[in-house]
Amino acid sequence: MKHQFSLAHLTALECAPPELIYLAAQAGYDFVSIRPIYMGLPDEPNYDLATNKVMFKETKIALQQTGLNVHDIELARVHADIDPLIYEPAFEVAAELGAKHVLSSIWTDDTELGREKFAQLCDLARPYGLIINLESVPIASVKTLKGAIHVLEDVKRENVGLMIDAHHFHRADDCIDDLKTIPKEWLHYFHLCDAQREIPVKKEEMTRILREERLYIGEGGLPLKDMVTRLPSDIVFSLEMPHKQRTKELGTFEYIKKCLESAKTFVQEKDTRIIKK
Repeated sequence: MKHQFSLAHLTALECAPPELIYLAAQAGYDFVSIRPIYMGLPDEPNYDLATNKVMFKETKIALQQTGLNVHDIELARVHADIDPLIYEPAFEVAAELGAKHVLSSIWTDDTELGREKFAQLCDLARPYGLIINLESVPIASVKTLKGAIHVLEDVKRENVGLMIDAHHFHRADDCIDDLKTIPKEWLHYFHLCDAQREIPVKKEEMTRILREERLYIGEGGLPLKDMVTRLPSDIVFSLEMPHKQRTKELGTFEYIKKCLESAKTFVQEKDTRIIKK
């Protein structure tokens, strides 16, 4: 079958959404995943399309000219100090750009508050036809796959999804067999990347690697074959593979092209093994 690939914005965060779209189309991607929600992180560019009307217009033009689609937007963080209502302008942007998904993660250790705010996110997103996909992140409060599953079971909303990141799954020491227990209707896309097999002891080093030193598919030591074979066959592969040094050496276009080539080779080999069986 023909698999579809999205370019996650973190892989080329130096590119504003219009440039990201043109480069992704030229490289052969099917979608882009953009970050129109500004989080104020160190050295993070501000691509708030809800307030930057010029960039928003340029983004729409880029989509029209390339025929690419926006798969998802990010990151609607659940945090004790953040009112979910602030994300509604970004939801409007997502809907107008044709996106169907929003990525979220939970960053408060107050379990009840986290679930309450996540449920509110889902309710805010529903009128825009958006699905809120929860990602477990080992440096956040909901760190594991099981933890994310419990949240979705508790909030009982129809427009929810579970977004699994290969790096985070491995770093959280999640169980491969648990992937079989996830309702298929929750699985819409998957962050495909590779990384060193060894799990960093220090949080700072784990954070550095996940933000700027992920590897080409097949280059590292993550159990990608076991993971992917347990996911729906039509799942979209979103390539979140930031590597600061390689981007500097190769240039953004050549780097994202090599990311896609490594992913397509991996998926093709996976399909070939399944057919032979």
